[in-house]
Amino acid sequence: MSTASVVVTGLGATTPLGGDVDSTWQAVLAGRSGAATLDNTWAEDYGLTCTFAAQLAVEPEAVLSRQEIRRADPSAQYALIAARQAWADAGSPTVAAERLAVIIASGIGGIHTLLGAWDTLRERGSRRLLPLTVPMLMPNSPAATVAIDLGARAGAHAPVSACASGAEALIWGARMIADGLADVVVAGGTEAALHPITLGSFGKMQALSTRNDSPETASRPFCSTRDGFVMGEGAGLVVLESAAHAQARQARVYCSLAGVGSTSDAYDVAPPDPSGQGQIRAMEQALAQAGPAAGLVAHVNAHATATPTGDTIEAAAIETALTGALGSLESARQVPVSATKSMTGHLLGAAGAVESIFTILALRDRLAPPTTNIEELDPEVMVNVVRNEPVRLPAEGPLAAMNNAFGFGGHNMALVFATD
Repeated sequence: MSTASVVVTGLGATTPLGGDVDSTWQAVLAGRSGAATLDNTWAEDYGLTCTFAAQLAVEPEAVLSRQEIRRADPSAQYALIAARQAWADAGSPTVAAERLAVIIASGIGGIHTLLGAWDTLRERGSRRLLPLTVPMLMPNSPAATVAIDLGARAGAHAPVSACASGAEALIWGARMIADGLADVVVAGGTEAALHPITLGSFGKMQALSTRNDSPETASRPFCSTRDGFVMGEGAGLVVLESAAHAQARQARVYCSLAGVGSTSDAYDVAPPDPSGQGQIRAMEQALAQAGPAAGLVAHVNAHATATPTGDTIEAAAIETALTGALGSLESARQVPVSATKSMTGHLLGAAGAVESIFTILALRDRLAPPTTNIEELDPEVMVNVVRNEPVRLPAEGPLAAMNNAFGFGGHNMALVFATD
């Protein structure tokens, strides 16, 4: 079985723009920002250079029970919320437990539990530590939490590849189904890492925007005045299913996951390879695996974090990969490219999954979402960036779209989704 026999039947998310997929998507199409000044004293207490972020729109306490909150790190809480949404959206499939898997990634993991436990230990001693501290802080905690909730016994996995983690989870989910190891996989990413230590550390790297006077316009991918990314939090999960299983139960299908690509730069622990070769190869792998659908790519959701070097490297890589798939540079430069981190902020390990959901919805609605906050397009960016307003995709016929996700350490993921 190829990954083209893998289809998407359910979507779930909780993000800085909304507590579910629909509210998030409508906010994206409207170009609304989820970034705002943080309501705390972190900047004053710790000397942070960045005083804003894209926080979750709906707190888990509004959705989960008190016991579920107490027994799970926020990263697992977010995943549980998104998983239940995705499962319901898929029609709560009837599937044998041994044929159901969960793959949920996180770039950073249970940092709130870990550092909260350290504070408790220092201030109050070991007797006051929570008994579930270790199970809660583990990076596989979200996957385990959701697997227990759904009764998934084909596997519960937690790939970690920095900001590419959520996309990699979808890739491994598709491969599990293609290899016959599962019929249904709930896959995606979650991140709850808004904390002084992450904001301070990213700030020290000069990776964050410092537009403290205007948080909502700070994330500006592909703009000539971009100065770094905006940290965000949330989760996005997708129900992947073998086409045969979905057909047998007459499921509603959004699209197929037609092709996937995964490479590494082996260049540096933080910045991407300036040549973009790893990114190009990941896209080329996904496009080659997609077969005829590669020639139908009409939209790209770019990784595009608004860092000074990363955006131009990716733009050139997209241009090269699409030129090969579509047959000409002119055709490649006509494909609408969106950078939705301009609204959500950067959800780190959840980004690739949430943006895969946006890519899937772009195919469903035949609408490429906007990139906001571009005052002046970087002159080195030659791809067709969608600016300010959504752009209509072809109204009829089969269609394909690609999502990119790249992470510190040189992790490169690309996914091609396609409709009939």
